[in-house]
Amino acid sequence: MRIKRSMGERTFDAVNAILLAICCLAVAIPLLYVVAGSLSSNEAIMHSEVRLWPVGFNLDNYDFVIHNAVFWRSFGVTIMIVVIGTAINMVMTLLTSYPLSKAWLGGRRPIMLFIIFTMIFQAPMVPMYLLIKELHLLDSIWALIIPSALSAFNMLLCITFLRSIPEELFEAARVDGMNEYRILWRIVTPLSMPINVTLMLFYAVGHWNNYLGPLLYVTDRAKQPLQLYLYNLISQFDMDSAGGESVLELSSRLTPQGLQMATIVVATVPVVIIYPFLQKHFIKGALLGSVKE
Repeated sequence: MRIKRSMGERTFDAVNAILLAICCLAVAIPLLYVVAGSLSSNEAIMHSEVRLWPVGFNLDNYDFVIHNAVFWRSFGVTIMIVVIGTAINMVMTLLTSYPLSKAWLGGRRPIMLFIIFTMIFQAPMVPMYLLIKELHLLDSIWALIIPSALSAFNMLLCITFLRSIPEELFEAARVDGMNEYRILWRIVTPLSMPINVTLMLFYAVGHWNNYLGPLLYVTDRAKQPLQLYLYNLISQFDMDSAGGESVLELSSRLTPQGLQMATIVVATVPVVIIYPFLQKHFIKGALLGSVKE
C-alpha cells in the first residue's frame, strides 16, 4: 500500500535533493578540474583552456610522477605512518574503551572527564613543539604518531558501541574461565567490527592527510611524508620535490600546474580505492546511536 504524501513532504524532499545536488557539484567540479588538468597538454594549461574535460590528451605528467623517486619515497613514509599509527590508535582505543564502558569500574567518571578535557582544551602549538623536542622526537615518524595515539572523540564512539553489547555475554565468558584480555580479543573485537572499521578509516585518513605535524616536526627531506611533499611542490614548486631537474629542463617538458595536478591525483587514488570496500562497515558505524530500542 502506497501512502499518499502531502505537498509539504514532497516540497521538503525536492529542496533536500536540490541542496544535495549543489553540494555534490561543489565537491565534484574541483576534482574534475584537477583530473582534467593533469591529463591536458602543456599549451592548454598555460592558456587556461582546461575546464572539466582534458584538452590535448597528455600523460607526460603522470609519467614524470610515476618515475619520480622523491615522490615514492614520501609515499612510502606516509604508508609507514598510516599502518603503524592506525595500529597503535586501534590498540589504544580498544584498551581504553573496553574498561571505561563498564559501569562497575571504580574511578571511571574522573578518568573519562580527564580524557574529555583533552578533547576540549588542546595543547598550544609552541608547548607541544617544545615537548616533542625534549622527548627527542624531532625528525622522526614517532612525532606524528605518539601525540595522536588516542582520540577522545573516537574513544567515546567506541564506548557507546561497546555498551550496546549485552553484559550477559561477558558474564558467560567469565564463567567459562576467560579473562578480560581474552574476552576483549575473542568476543569484543569481532562483535565491534563495524565501529572498528569506522575508527580505522578515521585514523588512517587523519594520518594520510596530516600536514601540520610534518611541517612542524620534520625537516629531514628523507623523512617527509606525502602531504609535506605536496606542500613543497604546490606552494613553492620546490625543485628537490620535483625530482631535481633544472627549471629549464622541467619547463621544456611540463608545466608546474600539470605536474601538481597529476601528483594530487596519484596521492588521492589510494583512499578512493580503499573506501568502497569499507563503506558497508563505515555506514553501520556512522549510524551508531541513531536508533534506540
